Amino acid sequence: MFDVLSDRLRQTLASLTGRGRISEADVDVAMREIRLTLLEADVNFRVVRDFIVRVREQAIGAEILGSLSAGQQVVKIVHDELVALLGVGGRALQLQGNPAVISLVGLQGSGKTTTAAKLARHTVKLGRRPLLVAADPYRPAAGDQLETLGKALDIPVHRAPVGTSVVDIARGGVEAARRLVRDTVIIDTAGRLTIDDALMAEIAAVNAAVHPVETLLVVDAMTGQEAVTVAQAFAASVPLTGLVLTKVDGDARGGAALSIASVTGIPVKFLGTGEKSDALDVFHPDRLAGRILGMGDVLTLVERAQERGSGGTRAFSTRRAGGGLPSVQERPCRR
Repeated sequence: MFDVLSDRLRQTLASLTGRGRISEADVDVAMREIRLTLLEADVNFRVVRDFIVRVREQAIGAEILGSLSAGQQVVKIVHDELVALLGVGGRALQLQGNPAVISLVGLQGSGKTTTAAKLARHTVKLGRRPLLVAADPYRPAAGDQLETLGKALDIPVHRAPVGTSVVDIARGGVEAARRLVRDTVIIDTAGRLTIDDALMAEIAAVNAAVHPVETLLVVDAMTGQEAVTVAQAFAASVPLTGLVLTKVDGDARGGAALSIASVTGIPVKFLGTGEKSDALDVFHPDRLAGRILGMGDVLTLVERAQERGSGGTRAFSTRRAGGGLPSVQERPCRR
């Protein structure tokens, strides 16, 4: 998904690192290229605007222009801001309660059912005993699919008789978990082809009935900025605690993955990277930023130079205090 974006950003940043000393004009040229690259990748335009402003302010304000490692240090600024852009909110999976209830919500076709099974497998690796709940009475194939996935993973699946409401299925799943001594309940709720009032009322009712510690919205990253719109609509109806981006192994431009957390304020917690039960990755913004920029060697060099406070340049820190923007800490130049 990120290959084209990655190639373009690497080319732009390589033009800086290859020069060493750079001017303010060089930074402006690079910022224009990065802006166009992000917009073409379908990143939200407000996110792009704010990102470019922050990077430029730091690159110019750090007074590194003209130093031997100026280009490398600009790359470090871009990297850190990309991590900040991706890393909104707390991403740890909450598992309080006995049982801990996790509700998966989203539109049909987003990958909710397969994600439910993947998440169950993930919690088993954490030492949990999950129960899957097939809470989509409108699409019988969803229950059959979940049951098949559960059997393959040796994880029980709770199903209810035809005609049972989604809320009652969810309640029954929690009760079944207590009987079976299962400490985690993962509810695969019903979806719709499009957002409608009935869907939102239903997931709100489930939330009120079983009080999930996590309500995770599963969104198809291939849908681009539509994924952001879907997330905003769901967040208006139910207190979402996190996002699961599916199909990130596809060939879309990747803009939704870069901007959805920043636009919605909801953290991305997992990435779906394929159809297999183990194709669910815990989301690490620093790893994704490193993958996109592909400049680990340059970042390592800059970090070492910052630690040494090398003479002839003004060392600066991109460490964050209290989760804010990177601060610039100048050291006197040694002439």
